Amino acid sequence: MSHNLLSGPDPTRLPDDHAVAREGLETGEDPAALAAAHPSASLTWAVLAEQTLDGGEDVTHSVTAYAYARTGYHRGLDALRRAGWRGQGPVPADHVPNQGFLRALLALSEAAARIGETDEAERCAQFLTDSGVSVDEVRALR
Repeated sequence: MSHNLLSGPDPTRLPDDHAVAREGLETGEDPAALAAAHPSASLTWAVLAEQTLDGGEDVTHSVTAYAYARTGYHRGLDALRRAGWRGQGPVPADHVPNQGFLRALLALSEAAARIGETDEAERCAQFLTDSGVSVDEVRALR
């Protein structure tokens, strides 16, 4: 058996640890209540960030969305590391448990751009690309 030395790391697929939070969102439960009940669920924080970004472009909405997105992003990084991710490699968007992290990452990029954190906005967008997904692909998950 030969091993491809040029291949990268295997895709990281998060365990489905937050199905209850995802199902709550799907049935219309309050995302803030779900975030409080399931604080490690990136998806709840991503939804809060997305809703806040959709609520207006003023500084209060932008900073609040940034905080929600950053929380979801860090919770997702923690989960990725626990799942064996070592800072690189694909994080497939078609794997439902990965979607919360990817959506939080996109929301962080968007919120960072709104508050003038151009470098961070670009880093986050590049992180999506490095994870094997596009901004458009993640935006379509909303």
